[in-house]
Amino acid sequence: MGLFKRKKPAILGLDISSTSVKLLELTQDGDKYRVQSLAVEPLPDNAVVDKNIQDVEAVGNTIQKAVKKSGTKTKDAAVAVAGSAVITKVITMPAGLSDDELESQIEMEADQYIPYPLEEINLDFEVIGETENNPDTVDVLLAASRSENIELRSAALALGGLTPKIVDVEAYTIENSSKMVAHQMKEDSEDKLIAVIDIGATMTSLNVVENNHLIYTREQSFGGKQLTEEIMRRYGLAYDEAGRLKKEGGLPDNYIPEVLEPFKETIAQQVSRFLQFFYTSGQHNAVDLIVLAGGCASIPGIDELVESQLDTATVIANPFAEMSLASKVNPQNLSNDAPSLMIACGLAMRSFD
Repeated sequence: MGLFKRKKPAILGLDISSTSVKLLELTQDGDKYRVQSLAVEPLPDNAVVDKNIQDVEAVGNTIQKAVKKSGTKTKDAAVAVAGSAVITKVITMPAGLSDDELESQIEMEADQYIPYPLEEINLDFEVIGETENNPDTVDVLLAASRSENIELRSAALALGGLTPKIVDVEAYTIENSSKMVAHQMKEDSEDKLIAVIDIGATMTSLNVVENNHLIYTREQSFGGKQLTEEIMRRYGLAYDEAGRLKKEGGLPDNYIPEVLEPFKETIAQQVSRFLQFFYTSGQHNAVDLIVLAGGCASIPGIDELVESQLDTATVIANPFAEMSLASKVNPQNLSNDAPSLMIACGLAMRSFD
């Protein structure tokens, strides 16, 4: 009987980036999603460096502020670790093993796949399906991360009054939320290759998704911080002030032609380079859609520039276009922050697994 189907407890998506804590709560309304709570709270300088937590207390305080600002009552959260902090491998295992049997066999053999001592890592696995051309084995995705990456996140959440229920990998959260941006394509997204390029403050990641499955991921250092530093240099400003004026406006007239436009050109070159890495890695030489995400995707006109230079349809990520909003969620704030909420969105969607 499905009459008293217990509603799954909600899980907050909590994205801890180098510059801010982004909190998002989704609920499901029939087959539609609803944005229930949202908060984006800036982090103090150097509390998180290249996605590694350096100051647990500062991150915990920021999480607490975000929870308060969002007005959520939910205490369980999902967080993610950066791809660079995780080793993933696809291995084959005999078909027909139970989860427990799989687990003990993987633990016995893990040192073949993972270059760290087992006591220093957290290990997880997921059966992907039958191995191609061999019904006797299954492909299993292994993911391992140094325990400290996970412990620091858990400690920061606890300080912020939350319980970490799920630790995910950023690339897989983007795989999850890319389903929400697939509708931004003019035609059906089946059999289409979508390249999600997330340009944060210091790191850029490329995640290529085919039929809602992640097939390629890569990260490297590049991000909006370079623009902020150029503004500091050019106009003799402190870092915080440069960052504020970059967002709010108020820089001298030559800023757009002499600083912002060249930076946009640099972004287009970076996107092009990233895609070249992907093309040389395998059987594809084009993607159907480029989705720009992260803080830099909010730069006006960046989608048109990338589209014209790469001759590929390009959109700014908005995973919320088809969602309804709770009354306490400010639509303007949501649409401003939408491109940088892909990871938070993918994490919040874990409520409905």
